[in-house]
Amino acid sequence: MRPTIYSHRVRARYQETDQMGVVYHANYLNWFEVGRTEFIRHAGLTYRELEEKGILLPVMDARITYKKPARYDDEVDIRTWVGLISPVRLTFCYEILRVADQELLVSGETMHAFTNSDLKPIRLSRSEPDVYDWLATMHKGEE
Repeated sequence: MRPTIYSHRVRARYQETDQMGVVYHANYLNWFEVGRTEFIRHAGLTYRELEEKGILLPVMDARITYKKPARYDDEVDIRTWVGLISPVRLTFCYEILRVADQELLVSGETMHAFTNSDLKPIRLSRSEPDVYDWLATMHKGEE
């Protein structure tokens, strides 16, 4: 059983690179955010709608492994999936591949807590069971 992977393409912009034309390392974390935002949008939700329901997903931990650099104007696929899910916590996994040669450039994950707007932990399975069930289904790869 493999989780459902959502892919979103972006192109490395000049402002994301250093003087050598290489994507600056911190920008991959920004691309992770793009990946998870689009992953949730794929469900017919937006981060804004989750926040309007009083659900926040603060990052508790981030891990990133750099393999090869992306360069200015490279088109990359940001592949995102649910790695782990529990009623109080969620881990998104990522791979960033260069489209032209499908070379894996970066892999990583971010761990998030489900909280209310006061940053108090909540059990998503109780407060928003439909959202929790969708995320659990994506983790199982049953979309």
